[in-house]
Amino acid sequence: MMKTMGLCASLVLAATLSAPVWAQSETAATVVATVNGTQITLGQMIALRETLPEQYQSLPDDVLFKGIMDQMVQQEVLRQSVTDLTPRDTAAMENDARGYVSGVAIQAIVRDAVTDEALQAAYDARFKDAVPQTEYNAAHILVATKEEADKLKADIAAGADFAEVAKANSTDTGSGANGGDLGWFGPGMMVKPFEDAVVAAKVGEVSGPVQTDFGWHLILVKETRQAANPTLDQIRDELAAEIENTAIEARLKDLEAKATISREGEAIDPAILRNSALID
Repeated sequence: MMKTMGLCASLVLAATLSAPVWAQSETAATVVATVNGTQITLGQMIALRETLPEQYQSLPDDVLFKGIMDQMVQQEVLRQSVTDLTPRDTAAMENDARGYVSGVAIQAIVRDAVTDEALQAAYDARFKDAVPQTEYNAAHILVATKEEADKLKADIAAGADFAEVAKANSTDTGSGANGGDLGWFGPGMMVKPFEDAVVAAKVGEVSGPVQTDFGWHLILVKETRQAANPTLDQIRDELAAEIENTAIEARLKDLEAKATISREGEAIDPAILRNSALID
């Protein structure tokens, strides 16, 4: 496996050296070192610094500057020493370059697409015709058989407290310990037979028994409320992701339509992808 040179040695050595003299006219193209005619620029150093782990980012500037320069000089010396790149090496470098530049394109698409105006428009479109949904605060008692559920319902009708009956009898130990309380929930959060029974139930009355895959339920709907729409800030990331995906797909479709594309490899046996010997 190929190993890349770390910055540790260079940075440790640089700690004993003085800081470089800065000029106000420096640019990304400013040459900081030359190796056999190949220039290393300040822009390249800054780009490398941005990829460093946090422990290196916090080093003093003089240590970091000298360490990065030494690192890049050493890398360039090593790069120039290689004269026989394998097809694997060449393919990997080409793939890395393609992936990086396509990422730059995607960043530009996203930057232009995700604006405050676009987010607000997406939010308005989602909730313009939204029907307010009802949420329910309910409790239940879960038992294994209908006969047991009928008996417990009769006990409650005769005056037994629903919560105490739940604590003593419910096989749903999570809610049972809390008197059967399920808290607030909305449509789609419970299995359908249970949800249908909750929707049909009257507030304050025990309904059921209702059978689900879990057993037999007695249900007490305590109260209902109309669920408020989430705010824009609450779903900003979700809306942004939708806008990004739509914009990227549209841009790709446009670029592919304008490009001259041929796929000569479509007739090749897909299993050849596993033949790593081709690039050794």
